[in-house]
Amino acid sequence: MTQNPGNGKRRRMPRADRERQMLDVAEGVFAERGYQSASMDEIAELVGVSKPMLYAYFGSKDGLLMACIRRARADLREVTTAAIAEGGSPLDVMRRGLVAHFRFIDAHTRAWAILRTEASLAGPAAAEVEEVRNQQAQLIVESTAAFAPGVGPLLVEAYAQMLVGATERVSLWREQHPEITPEAAAELIIAVVWKGVSTLVAVPAE
Repeated sequence: MTQNPGNGKRRRMPRADRERQMLDVAEGVFAERGYQSASMDEIAELVGVSKPMLYAYFGSKDGLLMACIRRARADLREVTTAAIAEGGSPLDVMRRGLVAHFRFIDAHTRAWAILRTEASLAGPAAAEVEEVRNQQAQLIVESTAAFAPGVGPLLVEAYAQMLVGATERVSLWREQHPEITPEAAAELIIAVVWKGVSTLVAVPAE
């Protein structure tokens, strides 16, 4: 009987898949326990790897946390960019972007739990969270500027920052009011913000 040379050998997981697995587990631990209480030993055990391997991938606990935040930032950018690309008017772009943002939070509760605990973070990790805000503000600036080419950039940036701040606060508020759907939350913000933004793009509300 010929023996299969692969018998008894564990198949090596591709690096990208292993990294994704590590981030999935770490995201859950950080979300549940908070950064300070999260343990690299626990994360390694849950993943099924050695702690040295975890450090080899991410360098440190800080590095692992920042990798989780960067992944969330990239995913959020992807979904919001895709959503606003479908918009046919300034108001439609705003509505689609807001709904996509709230749907992302609902679908990625662990990632949101990490982002919302910025006050407990410090240094590079806190800067990474701020980059999430900057990223979303820049998307708003770019989409607004396309409809308002003659408007000064500082004014567009100011409205973008206001919209990001309002969205973040409403996201926190929705945690206490889960009955508020992404669509309803978007309309609440539009009711307050659109009047000012519409003066930039010079079009009537829909």
